[in-house]
Formats: sequence, structure tokens, C-alpha cells
Amino acid sequence: MKDAQSVLGGVSRETVRRLEIYADLLVKWNKSINLVSPKTINDLWSRHLLDSAQIFDLANVLSGKWVDLGSGGGFPGLVVAIIAAEKAPSIAVTCIESDIRKATFLRTVSRETSVSVSVIADRIEMVPPQSADVVSARALAPLPKLIPYAYRHLAVGGIGIFPKGERHKEEINRLKQDWSFKLDVFPSRTESEAAILRFEDLSNGKSV
Repeated sequence: MKDAQSVLGGVSRETVRRLEIYADLLVKWNKSINLVSPKTINDLWSRHLLDSAQIFDLANVLSGKWVDLGSGGGFPGLVVAIIAAEKAPSIAVTCIESDIRKATFLRTVSRETSVSVSVIADRIEMVPPQSADVVSARALAPLPKLIPYAYRHLAVGGIGIFPKGERHKEEINRLKQDWSFKLDVFPSRTESEAAILRFEDLSNGKSV
């Protein structure tokens, strides 16, 4: 737990307990619903929970609407909501997940942890634009496909923040063909070849 506390930035025992409840529920539900790869269950904290927790810190926001696209098992949306409940209670988190069973899981975690999360069970492109201050997504799609989804749901001046693997530079270069943006790239704290990408000022058009 020492490493966990380091990544989580000194959160309270209550927040850690909420994350433990979440982890226990995920292990239980994962036996019947594919929320995460079974191969990663034994490494659940570092591969999923702590990997998602760093996204909250790097977004660097304390209030507003946070929308997580294709939330699946709740990464990073549920982790953000749990940490924000302590550190930034003015953040309102919405998870969009089209799979009804996974959406039910997300609502169950929200209830069992007493953390408020809005869950929309529909396809991302069918949900009305959310005017979010922050849009996140993890392992959803390559950037050229992901950014149009995010752009649809971002408010003017909003940010997009996305964890990406070792091929993130290739995805960024492809994205530059059709989009302009300001980008900050942060090394992942949990995976050596991965990065967290923080986008601002997204717009259609050639990147310069």
C-alpha cells in the first residue's frame, strides 16, 4: 500500500477503503462479465486503479463536469469519482457505457461506495453533447477515432486526457493530419513505455 499511497497523493483511509470496495466488486463481477482481462486481476491495483488515479492528478481540475467515454469497468471514470469525492467534490463525473451489464456494474460501485456518479447506458455517438470540462477515455480507440468522440462532448475550453501505450507518438502524428491542438505529454507512473496525453484547444484543421 505504500506505493499506492504515493501514486494516490496521500488520500484518506476512507478513499482507500472505497477503492478497496471497488476492487472487490470488480473481482466478483469479472467472473461473469469481462470488465478487465483475467490476466490482470492479480495486478489490479497497479494495472488499473493506480493507472487511473494518476489521470485525476494530471488533469489538474478541481470543479466542473468530467465525462468518461466507454467506461467499461470504470477506468478511469470511477476512480476519478472516488478520489474527487475527497479532493475535489465540485467535480461531477458522468460515465458513458453502452453495455447494459457494465453500466449496471458502474451503478453498483457508485451505490456501494456512496460516491455520486451519473451513468449513461448508450453509445457515445448517440448521447447528446455533454459540454464537459474534462473528457477522458482509457483503451477505447486510437486517437484519430477517439478525438472526434471527445470533441463532440467537450465544452469550449475543455480538456481531453487519455492514457496511451508505447505507440502514442505514432497516434499523435496521425492525428496532426486533421486536427490542431495543444498537447502535454506526461510519462506514466505505472508503465514505463506509456504516457498520459492532455489535450487543449482542439479544433478541426491542419496542425501547425
